Amino acid sequence: MSGLGIYTAFHTALSLIAIATGIVAMPALFGRAVRPIWTTTFLVTAIATSVTGFGFPFLGILPSHVVGVVALLVLAIALVARRRYRLAGAWRAIDAVALVASLYFLVFVLIAQAFLKVPALNRLAPTGSEPAFAVTQLVALAAFVVLAIAAARAARRHAAPAAGGSGR
Repeated sequence: MSGLGIYTAFHTALSLIAIATGIVAMPALFGRAVRPIWTTTFLVTAIATSVTGFGFPFLGILPSHVVGVVALLVLAIALVARRRYRLAGAWRAIDAVALVASLYFLVFVLIAQAFLKVPALNRLAPTGSEPAFAVTQLVALAAFVVLAIAAARAARRHAAPAAGGSGR
């Protein structure tokens, strides 16, 4: 396996770990007991996935770079909500939406890669502009929007009061 092949395998493994741990961590956004290690692992591997995405050879800015930058900005917001504001007040809902959005970006790329690399899917959408690809991405987006709204609502119900505020 070439150096690029090893790097690609590493990046792919990080991505799959991030998606799996993100799925396991999601119930915590709804007040269910989930060990914090799952959320921590999700955050670390999601950050690592986005960062390693910039290590591939490229000419110019690609859509994947834009997604990577946006994903890192969203993850930074989650880290600020968790580390600086300790999920107090509105920061719990902000964190919930940021975590769901971060997982969405990973799933968005997973779907795009699946349509590129899985022969049966590639036959349905060889250029990525066909209806099968668009509908799949739209369904994923809709599911994650619903999840983000539900997570934000749950977070507001469980929010600790902000320092110096009434919590409302």
